[in-house]
Amino acid sequence: MTNNNDQPMNQPINLPAHGFLNDRQISYEKLTFSPETEKGAANVAQALGYRESQMVKTLVFESAAGEQVLVMLGGDKNSVSGKLKRAIGSRDIKLAAPEKVIEVTGYAIGSIPPFHWQPSGFRTFIDASLMDEDILGVGAGTWGQEIMILPAELVRVTGATVVNLSVKQAQRK
Repeated sequence: MTNNNDQPMNQPINLPAHGFLNDRQISYEKLTFSPETEKGAANVAQALGYRESQMVKTLVFESAAGEQVLVMLGGDKNSVSGKLKRAIGSRDIKLAAPEKVIEVTGYAIGSIPPFHWQPSGFRTFIDASLMDEDILGVGAGTWGQEIMILPAELVRVTGATVVNLSVKQAQRK
């Protein structure tokens, strides 16, 4: 079986995200998993032999003012609404609609690479808990293709702001 590039399925292929990293001499590893794998970070983690917390969800949020931002969270995490609103600087935010995600990123939800498609000034946030991982997996732009990258390199190449988006602080007494 081959893909549209006439390469055997389940083999690493060269995608724009790879070229972007190569051009910047960022160290990474290409991994593949079966394109038949059910969507979701937990399933990708299991297919690749990593923890769900190491698989990065790349989510596009939209503010009431119409600004889109990229938010990266561990596959096992959800954002705390108030923390996300403070980071973005808007009290009225929502996940972007699938059509808007494609319009903004050029990619369908499920394997959005967190780099190479953003225009200048596009804001990106990464949850601080991801910085505790030794390696992270991000979508390469095609389901079944994953990029493994060091957290510090991911921050550097995306220009992301590191912020606590997922851990609730204990109430002060």
